[in-house]
Amino acid sequence: MNIYVGNLSPETGEEDLREAFKSFGEVTSVSIIKDKYSGEPRGFGFVEMSKKEEAQKAIAGLSGTEVHGRTLNVNEARPRTERSGGGGYRDSRGGGGGGGRRSW
Repeated sequence: MNIYVGNLSPETGEEDLREAFKSFGEVTSVSIIKDKYSGEPRGFGFVEMSKKEEAQKAIAGLSGTEVHGRTLNVNEARPRTERSGGGGYRDSRGGGGGGGRRSW
């Protein structure tokens, strides 16, 4: 089961999360999401646990607890939704009305 962990302190590392979650069961993977340009942590990550029952106990046991001065937001991760590319600028450009004849 994939678990979302939010409101992480910049000091919190993947090993910190692994330690916190392993007391509830087997942790199969841990990843803290980083900004693709700066490489700085974005304040959230994901923990994968092999058994759903253990993951649910971890969510209940860790949500609202404090790690490195921040209160964790822990819940079941939602499936990732596809994002459309482009910001719509090209599609919304429309013609600018133009010219015509002016008589002065």
